[in-house]
Amino acid sequence: METTTPARAADPSGVPAPPRLGHSPALSSGAGRAVARIAAFAVCQAAMIAGLGLLITGPARNLWPLSAEDALNDAFERVRNDALTTASAIASGAGDTHTVVGVTVLCCLALLVVPPLPRWRAALFLALAVWLQSLVFLLITEAVDRTRPDVERLDASPPTSSYTSGHTGAATALYAGLAVLVLSRVRGRWGRVVAVLLLLIPLLVGLARLYRGMHHPSDVVGGLLNGALSLFVVGRAVLADDAWAARPPADAVDIAVAAAERRPGPSREAAVVIVNPTVTDTATRDRLRLVLAQRGHADVTFVETTERDTGGGQAADAVRGGAGLIVACGGDGTIRAVADSLAGTDVTLAVVPCGTGNLLARNLGLPLDPADALAAALTGEPRALDLGTISGDGIARTHFTAMSGAGLDAAVMGSTSDRAKSALGWPAYVLAGLGELRGPRMRLAVTLDGAPALHRTARMVLIANIGTVQGGTALVPGARPDDGLLDLALFDPRGAGGWLRAAGVLLRGSRPTGTAGGAHGGPVEFFTFRRAELTFTRPQPREVDGDPVASGRRIIAEVRPGALTVLLPAGEK
Repeated sequence: METTTPARAADPSGVPAPPRLGHSPALSSGAGRAVARIAAFAVCQAAMIAGLGLLITGPARNLWPLSAEDALNDAFERVRNDALTTASAIASGAGDTHTVVGVTVLCCLALLVVPPLPRWRAALFLALAVWLQSLVFLLITEAVDRTRPDVERLDASPPTSSYTSGHTGAATALYAGLAVLVLSRVRGRWGRVVAVLLLLIPLLVGLARLYRGMHHPSDVVGGLLNGALSLFVVGRAVLADDAWAARPPADAVDIAVAAAERRPGPSREAAVVIVNPTVTDTATRDRLRLVLAQRGHADVTFVETTERDTGGGQAADAVRGGAGLIVACGGDGTIRAVADSLAGTDVTLAVVPCGTGNLLARNLGLPLDPADALAAALTGEPRALDLGTISGDGIARTHFTAMSGAGLDAAVMGSTSDRAKSALGWPAYVLAGLGELRGPRMRLAVTLDGAPALHRTARMVLIANIGTVQGGTALVPGARPDDGLLDLALFDPRGAGGWLRAAGVLLRGSRPTGTAGGAHGGPVEFFTFRRAELTFTRPQPREVDGDPVASGRRIIAEVRPGALTVLLPAGEK
């Protein structure tokens, strides 16, 4: 099958500029066409509902059933009592602007962050439907001037026309939209029950607006129609199988990769992509394959990690097989396992963050989107980075790339479930940490580069090759992965004041370096070293690059300067 691609801009030398890595005309979603159609249908929708409004307020105003509307509003006024008034206030509030906006934002965020994620089309459908309803409502109120019913109104009258009911229209777009999403994803009786309950909300909102004297019945009908049409137009554009914003064909990536491979350019070395299947979905792998093809890597092999072999064995096999580039796609644990096998070799590593913490990627200045991170690395240059080694009782000597430690941080890593990390991301560690703050203080002896031992108490010990964690916090200020040193941080805050002082040190990014003397240096102490021995009086929880390891009483850490070659974006170190 032949495919054609639009002409690309050329640089001054006349050579066409390559497409942005990870993108291709074959992967186009037709979003521009969908937007144009939504706009056209929105104009028709507004014209139709406004036309009905002009008919209601003009030639048809004295015809039945419009002639009976005043009597119905009077009837609602006569049956008012305290209980019904309270219930109507609650129902009307479900269609209030602040409520609708808040619920829409929360639902869209949930669709994007709660696994399986992200549901981009569902979130776009809901947000666009609510927005389109609001836009059409504003156009209609400008075109149709209708006074509110001549009864006592229980709410302050907004300056807009009575036609249409904005509360009812917004409630229809939001809650009926949620019902559509529930029916499309929740099978069985419970899905239908939830959908029916959601569909009742706009009807209750409309009924409440009549009871409270805010609208004529035809205003409420107009609001229901506006919300329903908004859902239809946006759903047709986004959700339908033949949606205007069409999904790329099933073989779109194959088409894009084939086009990239036909493009003239140097052929590069064989690449092996090691992926953690629990955090790397098919769509991400396809984009990585396209990025590699666009950079001339035609010989690419994807290999999955397993529960028993988290990347080290796969990396070693790739090195023996002659791979010139290894792409590690996973969290810090996967990156660590791959780096452990690549240490001391001349094979280049590209880091693709797909995990919860992604500390190494953050400190290397890589984007957190997997395809963007790979594209940035492949357009960068190789740099030699340090690795740390760690061993001890119950820990076989292994490398780490980011941080290892004992005490509070290790306890947090051990108590954070995979389910919580999958659902919440790195904030799951924060929640787990709140439960570990009252853990016992540990006693230890620290020997740095053969100097006399320092005796300390601490709640947390960190051995760091990098310094920054999530949120840009410099947990170990000054730690760098290319300075030929490792950093030791001892955290020993006492009481709330101690934690505040420790937080102040971190927020300032200052680094009060420890000395070889025996005096305690406050709630936080920092040291640099090439080799360190830590001995605890009791077994302590320990972790290596975020993965819990066996508790024990001893840690030996050493630096291996420049042991790992990593592709980094230009300008990063």
